[in-house]
Amino acid sequence: MASVTITVVNALPEADWRQFVEAHPDANIFHTPEMFQAFTGVRGYRPTLWAAVEAGRPLALLLPVEVTLFNGVLRPFTTRAIAYGSVLSAPSAEGQAALARLLRAYARRAGRGALFTELRNLSDLSYAQATLQSHGYRYENHLNFLVDLRQPADNLWRKVTKSGQQSIRTARNKGTTITEVAGRAQLAEAYALLQMVYSRSQVPLAHPSLFEAAFDVLGPRGMFKAFVARAGEKPIGACLVLAWRDRVIDWYAGTDRAFAAYAPMEALIWHVIGWARESGYTVFDFGGAGRPEEEYGPRRFKAKFGGDLVELGRNVLVHSRARLWLGQWGYGLYRRLL
Repeated sequence: MASVTITVVNALPEADWRQFVEAHPDANIFHTPEMFQAFTGVRGYRPTLWAAVEAGRPLALLLPVEVTLFNGVLRPFTTRAIAYGSVLSAPSAEGQAALARLLRAYARRAGRGALFTELRNLSDLSYAQATLQSHGYRYENHLNFLVDLRQPADNLWRKVTKSGQQSIRTARNKGTTITEVAGRAQLAEAYALLQMVYSRSQVPLAHPSLFEAAFDVLGPRGMFKAFVARAGEKPIGACLVLAWRDRVIDWYAGTDRAFAAYAPMEALIWHVIGWARESGYTVFDFGGAGRPEEEYGPRRFKAKFGGDLVELGRNVLVHSRARLWLGQWGYGLYRRLL
């Protein structure tokens, strides 16, 4: 019997795509057609699909999103490709052969469009590390906190640190309230709060079209929720989350420093953890906690909530070291000018 050839394609019938993702235990929201659709049309974002298929059956999937600061002649120096949910392939020999074929095809054709490709691992990909690293994807340590929501609410509360518990009580005593975003006007309030945070950090924030697309595409399917903390009528904090299968991911969050005494972020996170548990989700994912060798303020904050510290890492392939050096130099200058 003739052998079947593995081919690499840049489009899939949605039914085949969905079947592959929904059947895979390591799949996450960033592998779904809905998330791909949400990224499509966002200013500065270009999602791409790479799949290795055998007789039309997907065996491996890569969904990098090209994120750029500037178009035109500066695009090759300001574009990075991020696979927010990393790769998806079977741990079998067949799946790893398909992944190897996919990575080779991707490297040949993607290098001109981005400085590097980063795979953000949301599950244990130790079975794929040999394949990834043999194709140039350097492994980097990266931490995260996961909160197990299957335990009783009292247990969750006891695992919150004393300072975290005190902040949550302070928020209650000061009358900090949490409401779910129900329309574009409230979404704009949340975005304005994120702008404050990113401006302070001198880091570019995604265009509002990303959050509008999430609200329009993912929201009706229950895959996106946004919550706003208020002092009276004043919005003072926002937390935007993604939800799929058993997991809720802390996607974007920020607060107005002028209202730090109202503990809006502690109130928001505790509210979202409670909402996620009551809604039947089993994991609250903090969305990253930085590199272990680096001091990282948000990691200290996230540690307050008693989650399990995990190290799933990231894999990075540099497409052009010269362009990367120039891009990093230019990005540093850009941040100073923000």
